[in-house]
Amino acid sequence: MSIPRLSIWDENDCRRVHEATLTVLETTGVEVKHERARGLLAAAGARVEDTRVRIGRELVARALETVPRRSRIAGRGGDGALDLELTVENSYFGTGSDCLFVRDPDTDERRRVRLADVEGMAALSERLPNIDFVMSMGLPEDVDHAVDDVAPFVAMLKGTRKPILVATRDARPLAFMKEMAAVAGAAGSFGVYAMPTPPLMHDFEGMDKLVRCAELDIPLVYAPAPSFGATAPASILGAIVIGNAEVLSGLVVHQLVAAGAPFVYGCGVGKINMATFVDTYNPPEIFLGHQAESDLARWYGLPSFAYAGHSDSKVLDEQWAAEAAFTTMLGALSRATLLHDVGYLETGLQSSYETILIGDELIGYARAFMKPLATGEATEILDEIMAVGPGGTHLGRRYTRQHHRDFWQAGVTDQRIYDRWLEDGAKTMKQRAKERVAELRSEPRSFALDDAQVARLDELLAEVATTR
Repeated sequence: MSIPRLSIWDENDCRRVHEATLTVLETTGVEVKHERARGLLAAAGARVEDTRVRIGRELVARALETVPRRSRIAGRGGDGALDLELTVENSYFGTGSDCLFVRDPDTDERRRVRLADVEGMAALSERLPNIDFVMSMGLPEDVDHAVDDVAPFVAMLKGTRKPILVATRDARPLAFMKEMAAVAGAAGSFGVYAMPTPPLMHDFEGMDKLVRCAELDIPLVYAPAPSFGATAPASILGAIVIGNAEVLSGLVVHQLVAAGAPFVYGCGVGKINMATFVDTYNPPEIFLGHQAESDLARWYGLPSFAYAGHSDSKVLDEQWAAEAAFTTMLGALSRATLLHDVGYLETGLQSSYETILIGDELIGYARAFMKPLATGEATEILDEIMAVGPGGTHLGRRYTRQHHRDFWQAGVTDQRIYDRWLEDGAKTMKQRAKERVAELRSEPRSFALDDAQVARLDELLAEVATTR
């Protein structure tokens, strides 16, 4: 296909990184704080000494043979149009999870997230054509701690039919959540996001989620986050090798639990600003690392999970626009399968309705850029050029009428002349985005669960609280 693409590592590069990773797993090994996982690894031939596990290359090769190259997270629209087909050929964009703060859409104040915000941002995402999956964008303060990681899942089920990715504290509510998704329309309409603990450690909670997802056939995203100079060497390559060792050792356990269970290769490196000691989101080295990891995932043939559409800025300003635009285009060019955190501010601590809306427009721009530019219709184009000839116009031609809508169309981006912009109030993009969000929030929801579904979801949520 004649499409734009970005890559850093070729097949030989990926093979060298894979070999380095195997050396780490065989010699240094990983810490596994999960007794059942250690038992599975020992029975399969790994060397287990207390909680340290050294994994041979044959176990990694076996896991890479059994893991599926294609899986699905369903939408709840009923016709399959919202489904995510998780393969290396497809890319989807979505929001992010668990921000502590939100920019209030009415008052513009920065405040703690409430449960209504999670449902409201999910409902907004439901109406945006380029947001393909939904994450909570908030950890609500007005929910009992026993269910503050599951109540947002219920809120998202109420707000959108699009596929959901969720991060829970532990594995205990996962079976309940699968039943909740079934009540809302499709048991297979969500995936789980879990993480190892860098460097080279799988804590109990993360590994327990990995094991339980394999048992329940819930698609699992397993994403590392080694940080340059802190939990990894001050080296992009070093962080990638550590992250790859964490993901592959997790994959080995995952496939030992249930060969063929759906698994998504998580990309992730971090960089602490040594002047502020803040783990920043948007330095160029991070996206260089994400791109290399995306290349590695593609070399393995696995769907991947990476980043797009976010900023370290504290408000919707010029920094936010620049960083969100850069990272959206870099994410699209990476061709990673699931690109998340669209709309984040403040290094993932803050969410916003307006940034989700603008993020949707940036994704549309990136997707227009990523369209195939083939030469197969050259004959038809030549006929059109010759029919008009020198000095003519294509404005009234049938070909123009048929194809002028094929091009990207601006939404909150202003492309008018100065006088028209001035007559309309000389509004900034932020002002236009706030107005558009207010319009969408005031309109009737495009869908809603019925009373029986809502009641059953609330019952299940109450049952979750008794397990904690």
